[in-house]
Amino acid sequence: MTVEAPVTSDIDLWSDENLANPYPTFATLREQAAVVHLEKSDVWALTRYDAIRDALANWEAFSSNAVAFNDAMNGALQGTTLATDPPAHPALRAALTENLSPRALRGLKDSIDEKADRIVTDLLERDGFDAVDDIARALPLQVVADLIGVQGEVRDKMLAWGEAAFNVLGPMNERTGQNFPIAGELFQWATVLKAEDLAAGSMGRAIFDAAERGDIPTDSPGHIVHQYVAAGMDTTIAAIGNAIHQLATHPDQWELLREDPSLIPSAFNEVLRYEALMIAQGRLVKEDTEVDGTTIPAGSHVAVLFGSGNHDPRHYEDPDAFLIKRNPVDHLSFGYGVHACAGQGLARLEAFAVLSSLVKRVRRISVGEPVRKINNSSLGLDKLPVLEFVAA
Repeated sequence: MTVEAPVTSDIDLWSDENLANPYPTFATLREQAAVVHLEKSDVWALTRYDAIRDALANWEAFSSNAVAFNDAMNGALQGTTLATDPPAHPALRAALTENLSPRALRGLKDSIDEKADRIVTDLLERDGFDAVDDIARALPLQVVADLIGVQGEVRDKMLAWGEAAFNVLGPMNERTGQNFPIAGELFQWATVLKAEDLAAGSMGRAIFDAAERGDIPTDSPGHIVHQYVAAGMDTTIAAIGNAIHQLATHPDQWELLREDPSLIPSAFNEVLRYEALMIAQGRLVKEDTEVDGTTIPAGSHVAVLFGSGNHDPRHYEDPDAFLIKRNPVDHLSFGYGVHACAGQGLARLEAFAVLSSLVKRVRRISVGEPVRKINNSSLGLDKLPVLEFVAA
């Protein structure tokens, strides 16, 4: 293949306008090339499905040593599962996922289903509510806090900590600067965390037990708990909020789901394809690497545009249509390869619980104008007023 001169763009991926709706930008970049050099931020954007999936599978060339887009956060993340490649990565990931295995999650299903059903049932008694605040945020906060074993006033800080943790993954812009102190509170809490600070029998305690046994380094438990709080809620909140929004605004698809609840897993996969959970995630190129005829030099910073790949017409037919029977199991929103989202099983369990309860108990959902959340990394809604919530 002939190596071509790189395609460039002056698009600011992290502008307020783009973060509010990145899909027009994704389409523009995707049609330019599979890899585009973004001059304002000096990153190389991967825009097409095949290029993204290939990069995520190739950790040797596309390292996770730089998942953030500023040096301070990449330094702070060193030693965490998120930013560590093999051979050190598997042991850290095993400690992170030990309590997120399919077997462990089966033991959590009834409790999560009950929590979700209680939330939905209570909301049927109210005249109006916000789907993001009262469903999408409410359930993950309960679930993650209980799983980690967080007690006392820390529970009240977790939502702000989680949102800040995603903001500081962006470039060193105003949002990043404003959120560093909040993200720093989470980091400081996790750094001094002790096993006895967490509830007995919790997942958090189990991580400290793994360090005590020598299965992971003794300084790892705080890092791993930090990841549960930082990554365990914000994207799940976005996914649940997006699911409610898309089903409410596509009533034909909502009726299909009500008629056949077995489509819930397929519908959630389509939500994840249609609405990516992150604007971008970084990778560090360890060696000169050719992508679709363009060479990305060693030492370059790459932005993996999951949402752009999910809407690539080269891979998905009619990608801008929301179709719950599509069942795109190969969507990119949970990543791929060794760094695929460790908590995706838990996120699915929570989303399935919400959708199952809604399908069972609610006949019609009508929503008002959504308010997008402007965040350097996570893509989701900040507000979604529910105008009608009619019992089945």
